[in-house]
Amino acid sequence: MGAVNESSEGAPFILQGLTTSPGQRWPFFVLFLFLYVAGILGNGLIVAAIRASPALHAPMYFLLAHLSFADLCFTSVTVPKMLANLLSYDHSISLAGCLTQMYFFFALGVTDSCLLAAMAYDRYVAIRHPLHYATRMSRAVCMALVGTAWLVSHIHSLLHILLMARLSFCASHQVPHFFCDHQPLLRLSCSDTRHIQLLIFTEGAAVVVTPFLLILASYGAIAAAVLRLPSASGRIRAVSTCGSHLAVVGLFYGTVIAVYFRPTSRYKAERGRVATVMYTIVTPMLNPVIYSLRNLDVQGALRALFTGQRISAGVS
Repeated sequence: MGAVNESSEGAPFILQGLTTSPGQRWPFFVLFLFLYVAGILGNGLIVAAIRASPALHAPMYFLLAHLSFADLCFTSVTVPKMLANLLSYDHSISLAGCLTQMYFFFALGVTDSCLLAAMAYDRYVAIRHPLHYATRMSRAVCMALVGTAWLVSHIHSLLHILLMARLSFCASHQVPHFFCDHQPLLRLSCSDTRHIQLLIFTEGAAVVVTPFLLILASYGAIAAAVLRLPSASGRIRAVSTCGSHLAVVGLFYGTVIAVYFRPTSRYKAERGRVATVMYTIVTPMLNPVIYSLRNLDVQGALRALFTGQRISAGVS
């Protein structure tokens, strides 16, 4: 076994990417470059607008700025390497590079999950307990929510990477994916991976499934409150907003759960790649549109950002 470890440590992994067909590389490159640039611009503008506008210093926007920053970093962990591999013949990545990519991917993905739950809680308090909103969502509470999201995500990621670093890879180093991910690497390992899979189904569920259930509970309570609104137009507007939020949340969590919460033996590479594209590229691009660009306050802040005007805190 020692000789196997020595031979496998120096061998790089080969990322097979989204496709092995030369004719599909340029169309995929153009498509995902567009999606990546759109996501980077959308999330970057949201962060810049919220930081620049005094009118966007409410708790909701504080959480949104952190979500946009996390999304911006999340896509940048995997997509640039994927785009480079679509145009080059060298798809290799070292073990150290692979583990580094996995660390930031897991950390930022869990940060996204926790922040989405925090934003759902913020909306729940705003609608169900408006008189107590200022105290329940004070600056200190917001800082605690964001700090917890970043801390928990990095502890989660570090725990997984320390276990992954102990694995031996004595078979093929061909990774049927466009980045280093749990399931494809576990299938290549000749070590006992039961402890890592157990961790995914226990600790992993705590940082993914629990926030998802909290979000569903929050929006369920919000929906009950919305149905009691006296104005029909208000109900329709609120249902439309909540529906679009839940659609993106469902896409994010649904694809994450489909990829990670199944035994490695049942993992299908092609389906895994498609699902991964949904939560690594599509949902980070949609978040700015769903959570912010339909918001009049954010639209005003973006106009002011481009024109150089200042918006007072009293403008809504």
